[in-house]
Amino acid sequence: MALATVSGCGTLAERRDAAASEVTRFERALDAQQPERLCAALAPSTREELEQSAKQRCEQAIGEQDLPSAGAVRGVDVYGDQARVVFEHDTVFLARFSAGWKVTAAGCLPRSQRPYQCEIKGG
Repeated sequence: MALATVSGCGTLAERRDAAASEVTRFERALDAQQPERLCAALAPSTREELEQSAKQRCEQAIGEQDLPSAGAVRGVDVYGDQARVVFEHDTVFLARFSAGWKVTAAGCLPRSQRPYQCEIKGG
């Protein structure tokens, strides 16, 4: 029984590390102003929502978003196939797909007793 528990914790740690790695790649692409990489990191519904609301392709629309420079990671939470990465100046949400972790919302700020307000989010 203890072996199964240790194995389960390893799986959670691996998911947490994978989510954090994906967000780190997203933030590097943001800092380097690489819209193709940013769009590739978005979940399909998030990319679709961005393109529909901006009425242009993701690569053009994402450059017009007011995404903050995130700063240092403060914490990573994983709940099943969902993750939240909290930075000094941003919170990013992810979902795990067959191709790996994808960003479902970014540029998110907490609001007292209300859902986060996000610059980019899925529908």
